[in-house]
Amino acid sequence: MKLFKKKNIIYFALSVLMFCLSTKLTLAQDRYANIENKLKSLAVEMPGLEQKVELVSVDDVTIQELIKGIAKSNSLNITIDPALNIKIASNFTNIDVIDLLMYLCKKYELDITFIGNIISISKFNPPIVLQPRPPKKKIQVIYDSLNNTLSMDLKQDTLQDVVKEITRISGKNIIFSPDIKDKPLNAYILNAPFDNGLDKLSLSNDLQLSITDDNFYFIEKKNLVSVNDGKGQNKKNTGNKNTNENDYNFDYNADNIDNISISAQNVPISDIIKALSNDLKLNYYLYSDLKGTVSMNVVNSTFDNILKYLFKATDYTYKKDSSIYLIGERQFEGLRRIKVMQLQNRSIKDILPVIPADLKKNVEIKEFPDLNSIVLSGSSPMITEIEHFIRDIDKVVPVILIEILIVDSKAGHTVSTGIKAGLGKSDVVTGGDVFPALNMNLNSQTINDLINSFNGFGILNLGHVTPQFYMSIKAMEEQNVIKLRSTPKLSTLNGHEAKLTIGKTEYYLEESNNIVGGSLSTQSIITKMYKPVKADLSVTINPTVSGDDQVTLDIKVNQSDFTGRISEQAPPGQISRDFSSLIRIKNGEMILLGGLEEANISNSGTGVPLLARIPVLKWLFSSRIQEKSKSKLNIFIKATVIY
Repeated sequence: MKLFKKKNIIYFALSVLMFCLSTKLTLAQDRYANIENKLKSLAVEMPGLEQKVELVSVDDVTIQELIKGIAKSNSLNITIDPALNIKIASNFTNIDVIDLLMYLCKKYELDITFIGNIISISKFNPPIVLQPRPPKKKIQVIYDSLNNTLSMDLKQDTLQDVVKEITRISGKNIIFSPDIKDKPLNAYILNAPFDNGLDKLSLSNDLQLSITDDNFYFIEKKNLVSVNDGKGQNKKNTGNKNTNENDYNFDYNADNIDNISISAQNVPISDIIKALSNDLKLNYYLYSDLKGTVSMNVVNSTFDNILKYLFKATDYTYKKDSSIYLIGERQFEGLRRIKVMQLQNRSIKDILPVIPADLKKNVEIKEFPDLNSIVLSGSSPMITEIEHFIRDIDKVVPVILIEILIVDSKAGHTVSTGIKAGLGKSDVVTGGDVFPALNMNLNSQTINDLINSFNGFGILNLGHVTPQFYMSIKAMEEQNVIKLRSTPKLSTLNGHEAKLTIGKTEYYLEESNNIVGGSLSTQSIITKMYKPVKADLSVTINPTVSGDDQVTLDIKVNQSDFTGRISEQAPPGQISRDFSSLIRIKNGEMILLGGLEEANISNSGTGVPLLARIPVLKWLFSSRIQEKSKSKLNIFIKATVIY
């Protein structure tokens, strides 16, 4: 059996070795293939790579001298690492430059890289393969946040790993002395209260646990505190029974008011205060009976801090007046505190609605707008919690400057051509423009004069036109370019909406005809009324600044404008453009919010049937209008955060 296992191990080792060798060979072949492909693709721009080397016979020549000679004779850009000190003795005949370079690369383990048309040759350095680290041991710790219980199964796990895992899953801060970070811990605890479980973990591993003033758990080496009454006797206060009918133990050492150590299990709060006050000869006054028990283990703490720990999560508090400690329920007059708190960066109207209801319980809060302050009245611990909450949110609110660039451009041209003739009711006066646009009216006399100038040429005789005959000749081209540029700017607080509206109003006439009167006589009353029509540019933006100074913008842009009127008294036409977007940009960055491009081509005209469609003749027997127009609308936006 042992021989069989030994053979299996040998086979496995050989298999791993063969796998590694085949992998290395495959990677090398891939590298050589990549180099050869790059050389062949570069040969398109450098034909010298495919030229033949007629005869190369070298003996004890460095590789640098060989490659420099080949590069010079074949017009190649080749650099070689000066650190390569390889001597070659070879004889090559009628070989391509690419094959020669590939031979040198494989023979002497070289690497060829490319920078544009430059070939660089250096020693090949295989990549370093990092060995994966062994998986870290999982710390067996479970925290139940609903019941605040702790379970753990530890076997030689280091203190720093255990503390890090407990802090991560519970969210409670635990620190320890640096000199014990690598101490191995062993424990098995199931569903124990968090404080009790942590205390028993420390006790079973020769450590001790304490709680700092700011609710940090501190673990250190066990320091045996001598608990005595100053006469060399251990002091132990043992009650008979508590409200749960369980025995309790109470050990303490009170050297002075600033150095007190306590170990208590299910001890009434009143007994702890009485025992410490008697030993330290402290004066206190109780407003009401103190109910409830506590378990605690505190080392080298002050009397004031012990009172804070005792009254946590209870209805009791304390206040020190001169040398007397006033103790009782929070609502009593003597234990109430009044605090005027002024806000620096926010309005009190914004603060009061966001204060959690649990913090406002049993605390009276009134606004004082003249000083942007609030008046707090209640127990000192509750007021302190409200103060901390308000200080955390009373931060500088950034102002966002929003610059909007609206570029609206229109370009177009119109070509009007044609000849129009007819009979008028009265004589037409000859006149019009000849330059820069041709637009003339000809009466019958002018036309007859032109006809007379042609009559007499050979047999040509065109006759005359009637006196009311007229003719209009038009050949015009109009061009127009309009560019509009609007640059509104808005500023607003973070999270608040900013709105800008810019508009213009035009009026149109509306007439109404009302007939009044009886059957014998009627009267017509004409009423004229000018009614307004509005065209607006409306921009609404709601900005939100992120922690990395990026700005999220909720943008709505509405733009309307007037077009031409159908008649002088008709209302103007309107066009409207709407943009709506939710974007995220960097502080100070400008982006294109939206764009619209329109192209319009119109070709219309009137003329004599059939003749108006014949090339060349159509210009004599028709009137035509060709219009081309193009418009662009672009909206750019830029947001700048100002503190």
